Amino acid sequence: MISAIGALEDHPDVGHPSRVAVVAIREFREVVIDARVDEILPVMLDLEALPEWSAAHRSSVVLERDEHGRPTRSRATVTTVGITDVQEIALTYHDDGYGWTLLSSTYQRSQDARYRLIPDGDRTRVVFEVTVDPIMPMPGFLLRRAAKGVLDTATVGLRERVLAVRKHAE
Repeated sequence: MISAIGALEDHPDVGHPSRVAVVAIREFREVVIDARVDEILPVMLDLEALPEWSAAHRSSVVLERDEHGRPTRSRATVTTVGITDVQEIALTYHDDGYGWTLLSSTYQRSQDARYRLIPDGDRTRVVFEVTVDPIMPMPGFLLRRAAKGVLDTATVGLRERVLAVRKHAE
């Protein structure tokens, strides 16, 4: 589900009066993966492998790790709807997953995301939630297209990657 936070308004930077989104967008999606949490989490936290399975990620590097070896800060170059952005995030860990907060970006004011992993036998329900506030006004259709790409990668792309890693390990 995608929902906008805020309002639409005429923007003076557009060559003609036009309705452009100047709002944050909040998104969430769920996916069931035929794998256990302990199989999914290592794939999720292998941030440096993101360019191998996420079409949007041009590069991704872990800058800091905690005492358990988990990433706590990373930087990625991401291209979405023709816009390339360098994003630095801080990761936090929870009993049921992890999340991140944007530390710096060229095109975003803020970004907060959260993965929750809910075990169900040998399967796991993965819930992904993200809120993004772009710096520049974007037409609603473009923001929705970018959001769909993020949601697809974070859920369907993740499921495909987890299953591919599992198959390769067998």
